[in-house]
Formats: sequence, C-alpha cells, structure tokens
Amino acid sequence: MKLIPMLPVRSVENSLKFYQQLGFTVEQFRKEWGWAMLRFDECRIMLDQSIWHPHPTPKQQVIYLYPDDITQYHQAVKNRGMGIPELEETFYGMLEFRIDDPDGNRFWIGQSTDSITDQ
Repeated sequence: MKLIPMLPVRSVENSLKFYQQLGFTVEQFRKEWGWAMLRFDECRIMLDQSIWHPHPTPKQQVIYLYPDDITQYHQAVKNRGMGIPELEETFYGMLEFRIDDPDGNRFWIGQSTDSITDQ
C-alpha cells in the first residue's frame, strides 16, 4: 500500500518551480489536466489545480519530510536558490525547518536529533 498526498494548487506550472527547488523531480505532468506527480527518492506527491478552492481560513495540513541528512539537505535547498529559515532544534527532539509552498501547503522538514548523533 502507498499513500500519496494530493495538494491543491492554483497553478501546477508555478508550483513545479518551488518543488524542484526542494529536490523533487517531475515524474508525470498533464498541463491539460492541471496535474502533476512529483518524486523525491521514494516519496511522491501530486499537485492538482482542480481541487484548489481558496478558503477564508488558513489550511491546516502539514506534510513532514524526513531527509536522511537534514544538514546536507538544508544546504542543498539553499544552494538551489530558495530562501529558507535556519535549522532549529525543537522541544520534541527534531532538527528542522518549516516552509509553505506558494499555495499555503505547509512543509516541516527535519531529522531526529538522536539519529544525527548516531551518524
């Protein structure tokens, strides 16, 4: 079984730029549908314009990405030109940073501090 989140976006083409800076590659893209499937290692997400509906309240979903090496990944995203916050250690034992995509979908990206000391 797989779970592949489908995120609502205003423009798939504009959103692709954001996700490629995070390191995702385009696996499938259907401009006429307003849809794309993206991949990063074994992770996949879908972007879909047909489910985009602006809401008066902020979206509440959070997608958590777990790279193998948060420090290396954080630097790679910076090197791709994305302005991102610095890494922070959380009270729940993660080293992470948080960003929103252009449509308000939230991403928390981190690694357990226990696994960092074990490397």
